[in-house]
Amino acid sequence: MEKIQWKVEGMDCNTCAINIHRYLEKQGMKNVKVNFATGDVIFDKENAVAKDKISKGINDLGYKVVDEKLAHQGHGHSHEHEDGSRKIFHSHLQRFFFCLPFTAVLMLDMIPGVHFHWLMNPWLQFALTLPVFIVGMSFFGKSAWKSIRNGMPNMNVLIAIGALSSFIYSLYGTLTGQAEQYMFYETTATIITLVFLGNYMEEASVKSTQKALNKLAKSQKVMANMITYDDQKQEHIFPVESDQLRSGDLILIKSGEQVPADCKILWGEADVNEAIITGESIPVHKVSKDKLIGGSILVNGTIKGYVTAAGNDTVLSGIINLVKQAQGEKPPVQQLADKISAVFIPVVLGIAVVTLIGNWIILKDFTPSLMRSIAVLVIACPCAMGLATPAAIAVGLGRGARNGILFRNARSLESFKNIRQVVFDKTGTLTTGEFIVDKWELTKQGSITEEEFKKIAFSLEKYSNHPIARSISREWKIKDEIRWKKIEEIKGLGMKAEDKEGNTYTAGSFKVAESFTKDDGHNVYVIKNDELLGWVDVKDELRPEAKTVVDYLHGKNIKTILLSGDRFAKTKALGDQLGIDEVIAEQTPEQKLEKVANLNALTPTAMVGDGINDAPALAKASVGISMSDASQIAMQTAQVVLMNYGLKKLPMALGLGKHTFLTIKQNLFWAFAYNIVAIPVAALGFLKPGFAALVMGLSDVVLAINSGRLFVKKVE
Repeated sequence: MEKIQWKVEGMDCNTCAINIHRYLEKQGMKNVKVNFATGDVIFDKENAVAKDKISKGINDLGYKVVDEKLAHQGHGHSHEHEDGSRKIFHSHLQRFFFCLPFTAVLMLDMIPGVHFHWLMNPWLQFALTLPVFIVGMSFFGKSAWKSIRNGMPNMNVLIAIGALSSFIYSLYGTLTGQAEQYMFYETTATIITLVFLGNYMEEASVKSTQKALNKLAKSQKVMANMITYDDQKQEHIFPVESDQLRSGDLILIKSGEQVPADCKILWGEADVNEAIITGESIPVHKVSKDKLIGGSILVNGTIKGYVTAAGNDTVLSGIINLVKQAQGEKPPVQQLADKISAVFIPVVLGIAVVTLIGNWIILKDFTPSLMRSIAVLVIACPCAMGLATPAAIAVGLGRGARNGILFRNARSLESFKNIRQVVFDKTGTLTTGEFIVDKWELTKQGSITEEEFKKIAFSLEKYSNHPIARSISREWKIKDEIRWKKIEEIKGLGMKAEDKEGNTYTAGSFKVAESFTKDDGHNVYVIKNDELLGWVDVKDELRPEAKTVVDYLHGKNIKTILLSGDRFAKTKALGDQLGIDEVIAEQTPEQKLEKVANLNALTPTAMVGDGINDAPALAKASVGISMSDASQIAMQTAQVVLMNYGLKKLPMALGLGKHTFLTIKQNLFWAFAYNIVAIPVAALGFLKPGFAALVMGLSDVVLAINSGRLFVKKVE
């Protein structure tokens, strides 16, 4: 299966996105995601249909594939027209400025108290209108014809019919000598000119909702200092663009420069600002063997490193693609709008016909009836219904990404509105996950020295990856460790080994020592030949923000639950310290999964975990929230990822989810209310076609501005 990611131009509304979506599904494409607001089209191709054929099919619908690239390879090309010709106009703003002088002259006669007799010449008005009409129909007409030909009418059908009707009506009057009764050239020019202006305002507004993601994307391409060596092993440094770097390349990064790609430090140390990835502006100190993430900035210091990932394989690129795919997702709230958008164009055409016939019968005058019918066509705005959700989601996801919060799909944003309880894992979530030896004791003084006890514990625990074992082996590291004849890790118990003399040693949980002692309050018990030598306790540091986050949830009437595999006494002590409502301890991964499923069945539940041991339970929750090292982002399976173990970002994640959904609801209300009110107002003759064209464009701007408030709105 091949994942394709294209940029497509010409999508003006959700109807366009639906048309492309339907076409791709008809061609057998899977996992289709089309976002008309961003122009991103993503799908999986698993059949033999050639990409060129699919691209041509999209072009035949009236849109244009301007950038083709394989998402996993990252190479692409741009083209103007399929026949290689170059466009005269490259944007709606250019078209608007071309049409404006002609339209402005035509509108002079509408200035109160001023009358220009020379402007009443129908052939002059025809000459002024013709350039505007040609430009308008070359865009709206061409797009409309292609969409009708393919059985998928788009919004441009309404604009094209409105402009064409008034132009032909006026031309008929001019040719038959009845110009005074039939002259509506200014209506044609005004519709086309103002719709171009409206489309430009809509595009600019929608682009503003993408600014958070654009900031991330701009950080992808910078200059890099590449290190090479000549035959005499002399070092040479020369500048290259970051997209030319490959894994294994050596690079030099100086103070104040941006890290051009993911890399690992070979030499030097530096303070690094990772705000582009994590949202945290406080620099992090990095030393040899530490990883640097492309897009972060060296505040001070100089390092040499080797590239571990470049281009589309970097963490930043992964985040951008993740956000783009999530923006293409449609939450359940959008489904109603999609259903209406799919039939909107035919319904509006029907209303326009009824308006024409009804007014003609009542007014007994064709001219005003036609103008009202044209106003209905022009003021109807399917864009508003289609833009309501994508605009809000684009801002919500973009703001999250800029602050170290990644939503893997749009559904998770919507799911937050119902969350009534949050389940926390303990180790690595509420605590740092970095253990230190707290205290230890020999059970039989004199039978073994302290140094020997530490040596045995280190020699056993160095072979385990358990966090507690790692902390002991790190603190008690020695050179003359015991060389074991054999050693194994027994799941759920601990480490077991045999030395060359045949002595057996065990280091593990209370289960390995319960036949030797009743004291079950320690982390690690060390046993030699069925004799308990002593025990070791470690402590896990509480995250400083944990108490604040729990208090925030209580302030929002959200119940908190601590779910851990650790012993009850320790878990309960931590829960009491933080004020957590319910503590559930001594749970296996299977029991955690079952517990989360039961809790979720009672009320919508979010779970926060480290994303590795808790993966099944996270998947079972209404919203699974993973704490992650930014460099491991691709390995996570949760719906929401808090990067760099950003527990303090949980309130913002919850708030963004709720406020994004609230914004979607506000947008949908405006979109439906606008069309429900505007269409009858136009049908009853209270709006001229030209003014209707301007109001139509402004309706989308209102939605984009409302969505843009999410950038600055307090969401916690």
